Amino acid sequence: MGSRRGCEDLIRAKRVRVNGEIAELGSKVDPTTDIITVDGKRITFPQKHTYVLLYKPQGVVSTVKDPQGRPKVIDLVSIPGVRLFPVGRLDYQTSGLLLLTDDGELTYLLTHPKFGVWKTYHAFVQGTPSQEALKRMREGLPLEDGRTSPARVRLVGKGHQKNSILEISLHEGRKRQVRRMCEFIGHPVLELERKRFAFLNLGGLQSGEYRFLSPDEVHRLKKLALGDQGGRKPHLSRENKQ
Repeated sequence: MGSRRGCEDLIRAKRVRVNGEIAELGSKVDPTTDIITVDGKRITFPQKHTYVLLYKPQGVVSTVKDPQGRPKVIDLVSIPGVRLFPVGRLDYQTSGLLLLTDDGELTYLLTHPKFGVWKTYHAFVQGTPSQEALKRMREGLPLEDGRTSPARVRLVGKGHQKNSILEISLHEGRKRQVRRMCEFIGHPVLELERKRFAFLNLGGLQSGEYRFLSPDEVHRLKKLALGDQGGRKPHLSRENKQ
């Protein structure tokens, strides 16, 4: 409404009321519960939201409630007075990057398919897919709920017993999509971890740990979801571009 001195002038002029009573200089108010008006118009304050990046472990559900009594992601992030909700889901046995927030608008932007935010996974799969199988994944697969959108897929390593690791980037969020895609080409997932969400990664976190997003990261996420920063392309390392 103005500078500190300007607001004091408004109070002296008896133009400010708190819960219907004329305000006085030095009075203390709680903007979350008291009704503050100037010239009869109610003053509203910007709503502050909480944004958390969690390294979700295996064996934890991405829900607020679970009828089976299993561990939940919100049990890992306890912030007094804040009700957080997962941004999308990772299934029970999938680990990795999961966002939680109380900002419904941003949750909508980040989860609706039309906004196309990319997510990158490392899938430890049975056997080693052929180049033809990888090409089919890149072009889209005819799953039971419809054809998948083009994905970015590459072989990043081989594990024990002739198994392998795939890096898969998607901008869809269908239920168990990565697992179903790998099953479709005949290489079921043994372990799955989400490594990136847009430009965010797990750097510095151990399984079960979390950190708060910075205001700049929140701002970038909103711009990215709306397509202002190339939101249709995943962040790729140099070797992934080859």
